Formats: sequence, structure tokens, C-alpha cells
Amino acid sequence: MPGQEAIPRFLAMLSGKERIELENFSMEIGDLELWIPTGPATAPRGLPAVAHQKPSTLFAETFFPHREEFVGRIHEVRLGETKAGGGSRGRSLTIGGSDYPPFVSADHPAAHTPIFALDVFDMEVPLPRVLMENVRDVVSDPAEWARMNVKKYGADMITVHLMSTDPLIRDSSPEAAARTVEEVLQAVDVPLIIGGCGDPRKDAQVFCKVSEVADCERLLLNSVTLGMTETKTLDVVARAAKEHNHAVLGFTGLELNKAKELNRRLYEYLPPEDIVMDLTTVALGYGLEYSFTIHERARHAALMGDTELQQPTISASTNAWAAREAWMKMDKKYGSRGLRGPLWETINALTLLLAGVDIFMMMHPAAIRTCKDMIRMFAEKDAPAPDGVSRWATMKI
Repeated sequence: MPGQEAIPRFLAMLSGKERIELENFSMEIGDLELWIPTGPATAPRGLPAVAHQKPSTLFAETFFPHREEFVGRIHEVRLGETKAGGGSRGRSLTIGGSDYPPFVSADHPAAHTPIFALDVFDMEVPLPRVLMENVRDVVSDPAEWARMNVKKYGADMITVHLMSTDPLIRDSSPEAAARTVEEVLQAVDVPLIIGGCGDPRKDAQVFCKVSEVADCERLLLNSVTLGMTETKTLDVVARAAKEHNHAVLGFTGLELNKAKELNRRLYEYLPPEDIVMDLTTVALGYGLEYSFTIHERARHAALMGDTELQQPTISASTNAWAAREAWMKMDKKYGSRGLRGPLWETINALTLLLAGVDIFMMMHPAAIRTCKDMIRMFAEKDAPAPDGVSRWATMKI
């Protein structure tokens, strides 16, 4: 039946039927248009219109954090020895002990709070102005420099960099280096990190002499490397550390397989409780993301059971100052150098704090204060949310 004449009969056939099945049916459609109304929705005839109201509050929702158990645990390393143990430190500091990723769950707090060491050099070195203004009066006296870092700036530890022992600089003798360490030990009662010059043969001589002079002080000797195996000095330093009750810092460059190899070699001489890892800290803007990744991988591998990576770690966050953007004069839009440098160092340290680093070697007091404040904030189990946090998408700064 053509056109409109077929419609009434077709509707009559459908009357009272819930379902209709068609066989051998085909339909040809030309142009098909879909019309979607764009105006306000209208209620069907006979029903009152419902006014739509905008929500005044956020939808209530619950969050249940994922809970995971780990089989591994980071070894604890104690630094600094008190008089009771034959040393002269006011207290010992313990690092490591973690059995869970850092700051992930308030139910798994850190076994020990990360600690911060301020740098001291045994000779005058060029420093950015924003750093020099804090130490100008003591830069030629390592002992006074160390005392100021502890008394005024609240350093947990002191790092003594024995730069003058470098054969290419002053080539100071191991005996001279040991005298400098003795002076710093007398000036402060916090644990010390002893940094060498980077020459494996000279560092071995210096570390052996310093270990002997500072017997039982639980120094952290910074550092031993795989390169020392070629000069046959790794075992010399490790034996001296063991004999005089010190810990050693194993340094490798952004390569976990090398870190594992160095630890395996050190295990031949020292227990895990005497070893700290330095996996390398690269400055913000120069590869910090690589440092974060390598530290995070090491920590997760250790917690998952890799026994060769279950050592606490250290970060030389002072490397932030190697980035020229941290201290050079730049356009005003980049901010004051007085703030830019400390912020650069703070970001470096905070980044690796979230990867699980246990010790931070730093230089600017403001950067240390900021990091300590952040640690306290992270550790608060029921900290109130900042005002306006729910309006973060629309807030104007």
C-alpha cells in the first residue's frame, strides 16, 4: 500500500501487540537526519516541570588506601659514637630501618627521621654569594665553620670536605687532614661525614689516617668506589673502617648494577650495618629525574627483597648549586638570586626525600629548615586540610 494510506492499517495491526517480528523485511533509507533539542528540557504533558538546582556541596565519597606488605627492610646504620662506646659525640644518629615506601601511609611511619648535614671545607673555595654571606667570617676556619653550622643553623651532622688533599690542588698530607678532622671533632659533638678529594690512592691514605686518629668515633668515610678496585685500595679503606669502628659510603653513578656490585665487594670486609649508598644526585634542570628514578627503583627493589640494595642512602643535595640557574644573574622574572638558590637546593632535597633518602648533605640553612618543616608535615597522621583546598581548580593566586 502506497504512502499515507498504509499507515492507519499498519497501526491497527500493531494495536494490543507487545512485540512484532518481521520476516524477509528490507528498508531503503535515503538521507537520515537526527534532531536533538537544544533548549531547556520540558516535562511530558500532564507532568509538572521540575526545577533543577545546582549542588551546593561536593559529593561525599570514601577512600580506602591500598595496603601492601613488603618482605624487605633497609639495614640500620649508626653514625657517631658516644663516650659510652669509646667516642666523644653527644649522641649517635641511626638511619635506615624502613620497611615501607616513604610517606605513603601514616600507618607506616619512617623508622628514623631523615637527617641533614651541613658542609664545611678545609680550604677556601669559591661559593655563590648567597652561600658566602652566611659563612664569610668562618670560611677559613673549618672548626669554627662547623661550630656555627651546629649552634646557629641546627645541623644534625657536619660534612668535612678535605679538598686540600687533592694532588692537583694543594696535595696536603694525610696527617694534615687528620689534624683538621681532630679540630672539628673538638669543636662540635655531632657525628661527622669525612669527604675525600676523589683521587682513589690519596683518599685511601687519608681515610686510613683519619680512621686511626678518630678511632671509635663512627665516622662516615665519603667515599669508596669501584674504581678503587683497580688501584687495590678498596680493601685498604674497608679494613681501616672495620678496625677503627667507622662506616663507609659507597658511591656509584646512576647505575643499580654497579651499586649492587660495589656492595657485594664491601660485604667481604664489612657488615651491612657499616655501609651507606650514594647513588648520585643530579641537579634540578640537569637530570634530577634520573636521580629520583634510580633512588626510587633501589628502595622498591630493596623492600621487595633485593638484599644487595638494602642499604640506607645519602644525597649530596648541594649539587643543586652546580646548576648555574641557581646562582647566576638572570631576568627579573626568574626571581631574586637570594631566593632562587635556596629553592633550587630545597627542591633537589625534597624530590629525593620522597624517594626514600636517609641523609642529606646541604649548604643553605633555609633549605634545611624548609625540608625539616616538610618532614614534620608529612608525618602528621591527621593533619587538617588547608583552607580552600576544595576550590583548587578555580582559585586565583
